[in-house]
Amino acid sequence: MTTAISIKNLGKTYANGLEALKGVSLEIEQGDFFALLGPNGAGKSTIIGVLSTLVNKSSGSVEIFGKNVDTHVYETKLDLGVVPQEVNFSQFEKVRDIVMTQAGYYGMPRALATERCEKYLRKLGLWEKRDERSRSLSGGMKRRLMIARALVHEPRLLILDEPTAGVDIELRRSMWEFLTEINNNGTTIVLTTHYLEEAEQLCRNIAIIDEGKIIENTSMRELLAELDSQTFILDTASKIPENFDIGLECATVRKIDDHSIELVVSGELSINDVFSQFDKLEVKVDGMRNKTNRLEQLFLSKLKGE
Repeated sequence: MTTAISIKNLGKTYANGLEALKGVSLEIEQGDFFALLGPNGAGKSTIIGVLSTLVNKSSGSVEIFGKNVDTHVYETKLDLGVVPQEVNFSQFEKVRDIVMTQAGYYGMPRALATERCEKYLRKLGLWEKRDERSRSLSGGMKRRLMIARALVHEPRLLILDEPTAGVDIELRRSMWEFLTEINNNGTTIVLTTHYLEEAEQLCRNIAIIDEGKIIENTSMRELLAELDSQTFILDTASKIPENFDIGLECATVRKIDDHSIELVVSGELSINDVFSQFDKLEVKVDGMRNKTNRLEQLFLSKLKGE
C-alpha cells in the first residue's frame, strides 16, 4: 500500500533551546483516518508545521506520497490541505471569496474554482452564507469554512488540527459524517483532537506523542483491546428486581434505579453474550452508553507510563 506520510527521525529545536521533537518516526498509509494525540506542547502542531513547510525541521526527513517536502515543495503542497487550530482568514472577506482566493493560489481555472467552491460550501452547509462577510459567521461555521478552503484543490491528504474545538455537539456530529464520507472516497485524513471520543469514533489508527516522542503507535482496535474492562449504563423497559444477578462470571451489575443498571464487562466477554443473557432473563434493554470514555482511560495511562 502507498504511504501518505513518512516521517523518519524528525527533530526540531527552536531558537530558544526548546526541543519540540526528539527523533519522531511515523508512517501513515494512504486512505487511513489517523489520530495524532497528545497533551498541549507535546509536538503535534510542530509536526503539522513541518509537513506544511511552515516550520523548518532541525533533522530527519519527511515525505508526502513518496516526495520529500524539502526538494518537492510544490508537488507536496498540491497533495496537502491543512485546517489549523486558529481561524486565519480575513474577517472582512466574503465567504465565497475566501474559498475562491485559495483556489487561485493553486492556479485553478476560474470555472473549476467556481464549481469546487459551490460544491464544498454546499456540502458544509455554508452556501446560503456565501455572500456574507466571514466575521458574521458563528465559530462552528468558521471552522467549516476553513475545511472548505482546505479542500477546494481536492488534496489527497487532509490534516485537521483540532477541527471541532468549540463546536456544539450537533454540528460536531455532522462534521464527523462529512469527514467520514471524504475519507471513504479516498482522502487520507490526519486528525489531532482533544475530544477523545472523536478519535475513537473516526480513526482506525493512532499515535500518541508526549514531550516530543511517540509513546504509542498502533491501531485503535488494538489500543482499546488493552482495557481490562468496560463500564456501561443500561436503560431497561422492564423493572429491575432488587437483587438482580446477570449470572455471568465476567460481568457484574449494580442497580441504579428501577430502570437502569451499571454493567461492568471484562475484556474477554463479548457484549453480545451479555445481551443474550438479558434475553434469557427477559430483561428488555432500551439503551446503552459508556460510563466513561474508553480512549481517555488509555490515553491517561499511556502518559503516566503504565
